[in-house]
Amino acid sequence: MQNKITSLKALTRNLWWSWDTEAKQIFEELSPLLWERNNHNPVELLRHISNDELEARCSGEFGDKIERVYARFTAYLNEKNTWAENNAPEIVRNPVAYFSAEFGIHESVRIYSGGLGVLAGDHLKSASDLGINFKGITLFYKEGYFRQHLNQDGWQKEDYPLQLSENLPIEKVTDQEGNDLIISVNIAQSEVFAQAWKLKVGRATLYLLDTNIAANESHYRDICCRVYGGDQNMRINQEILLGIGGVKLLEQLGLKPAVYHMNEGHSAFLTLELLAMELRKGVSDTEAMENVRSRCVFTTHTPVPAGHDRFSSDMMHYTFDKYLSTIGINFDDLMRLGAEDKNNIYGLFTMTVLALNLSRSANGVSKLHGEVSRTMWQHLYPEKPVSEVPIGHITNGVHASSWTCGYTDSFWKQYTDSVDDMSLSHEAAEAVLAKVTDEEIWSLRYNLKRNFIDFMDRYLTNQLFHQHTNSIHSEYDALRSRTNTFSPDVLTIGFARRFATYKRAPLIFRDFERLNKIINSSTRPLQIVFAGKAHPHDDAGKDYIRQIVHHSRRPEFSGKVIFLENYNLGVAKRMVSGVDVWLNTPVRPMEASGTSGEKTVLHGGLNFSVLDGWWPEAYNGENGFSIGNGESFEHHEEQDSFDAEKMYSVLENQIIPAFYERNENNIPLQWIKKIRNAIATIAPEYNTHRMVKEYATSYYLNRK
Repeated sequence: MQNKITSLKALTRNLWWSWDTEAKQIFEELSPLLWERNNHNPVELLRHISNDELEARCSGEFGDKIERVYARFTAYLNEKNTWAENNAPEIVRNPVAYFSAEFGIHESVRIYSGGLGVLAGDHLKSASDLGINFKGITLFYKEGYFRQHLNQDGWQKEDYPLQLSENLPIEKVTDQEGNDLIISVNIAQSEVFAQAWKLKVGRATLYLLDTNIAANESHYRDICCRVYGGDQNMRINQEILLGIGGVKLLEQLGLKPAVYHMNEGHSAFLTLELLAMELRKGVSDTEAMENVRSRCVFTTHTPVPAGHDRFSSDMMHYTFDKYLSTIGINFDDLMRLGAEDKNNIYGLFTMTVLALNLSRSANGVSKLHGEVSRTMWQHLYPEKPVSEVPIGHITNGVHASSWTCGYTDSFWKQYTDSVDDMSLSHEAAEAVLAKVTDEEIWSLRYNLKRNFIDFMDRYLTNQLFHQHTNSIHSEYDALRSRTNTFSPDVLTIGFARRFATYKRAPLIFRDFERLNKIINSSTRPLQIVFAGKAHPHDDAGKDYIRQIVHHSRRPEFSGKVIFLENYNLGVAKRMVSGVDVWLNTPVRPMEASGTSGEKTVLHGGLNFSVLDGWWPEAYNGENGFSIGNGESFEHHEEQDSFDAEKMYSVLENQIIPAFYERNENNIPLQWIKKIRNAIATIAPEYNTHRMVKEYATSYYLNRK
């Protein structure tokens, strides 16, 4: 019995369980209430369950399940015949060092804020699955990203509950003598110290730097307090720790990365530390820079010039003065590396420019974003036409196993060994789909919608009934009334993401009268669920949330339009599995890639989006729906009017008829046909296994 308990506890110490359905079921079965209350955190869950209880319960079928899952886990860790071993042995012998300011691996580890982090987390998991020797570098945010709650007016408020290390599957990084491994970086005139934690994610390891130690001055202890927290001074301090500190950590660990991958410009200061290491060898400045370039690759995610980190000359001088004196680089040379205008090196220092100058290759995250990036940064390469600016693209994907809920996973395993099999190729997906009847796909959709609606009922009970004012209590009572409640019979649209204004969350409310007719049709109704957070300093984004909350309280929309508070990975997984249609309304071309619409596919959901990000590559007219054909207008008002009209028209003339037109067995044949097409064309292409293989062969291996 004790062996089973030991195995159970070992499973909690590696986030492999987070993409294994049976492993998650084990933890939930121990206590469904504690599992929900502790944000699906098995480490914290087991802290509330005694060994006596575990001994009593780890017998019979439950104990057999633990042994079965643990055997699969150990077989996974020990697998030698991996894709990387067979195709990329160079990055098995030496690691890929992947630097990102955030990682969205699971909702219980709050070191992420949005899409960039979720992409990094999925990248990490696929690298593990493929057998790449992968080391992630980030910061340990003791308060993480904020927990969202709305006041009576619908205005977002933030609070920051502490993340306690003892409640996470992390452990201290130690030196050979067993002491805490400590690195230091120079910031301004201070030496700032950081300890390191490590988190196992399958075969991969994520290292987290942490300045909250007694050796530091008090204001430096908070560098790792919050994801993207604080002012510009806090931002540059975090980025120094991430980039320079991350390289120093890898050096102390004795790791020799084959490549350093910067996921966005936040970590670009790592190139300075690599440069310093080269200069210490006595090589020339030119050779040092070439050696650094040969080891670095860079991914940009930001299609808007204002979204790239920039620091003033004064801030750079103040922050880097001591560091530069120790590494042999003068201030002018530093500023030149980050200057957009070579004739004015004392302007703003741009992190993306630093990364581009000291990387052997760079890429955007969709075909369209690659084009936008080449245009945006062409002024750095005045001798080259836009088409030859050295920024390529690798389109983002999703980690299929992580985004396939338990019910969907069980459904597809009736027809194939793993959902990953459907991501191998178009032919593989078609072969599985050929075994599944239309009735079975429709049954899958009904079960997933019922599960999602039941989840929403519990979630709204917790978020609204227990936490809010009496006025909201009455709203919740109305929401639960017979005439105002979500139904699995009704076409359901989901919209959930960061509430940046360019994503235009309220666009569907542009014509209330028209939307009212659509939502409240007596024969073909519609229901919509929203979720998402605005950045704490983005009042315009917060106002979009407030508008939607107010719209949801209108009598004609009550119980048919819902906003779910505190969007996180757990809520996201429920939403992408439960909705029929995933709505995406960015101003083109401001969505670099986006991946949320990709996550609905294996659940039988369909994407409905402006032709931006990944969607122009994937959309074929039969695997989802398009808002317009990529038309762009100079004025925002004109763009919004055009896109809203197209959205309503597609809803009325394509989506709603296809969903509600049924055969004699009450099956929407045209709708099911689109689901099949979406699975066959999107699942095999828009996944992180394909994406990471592409990074490995085109960027990491440098076989040119």
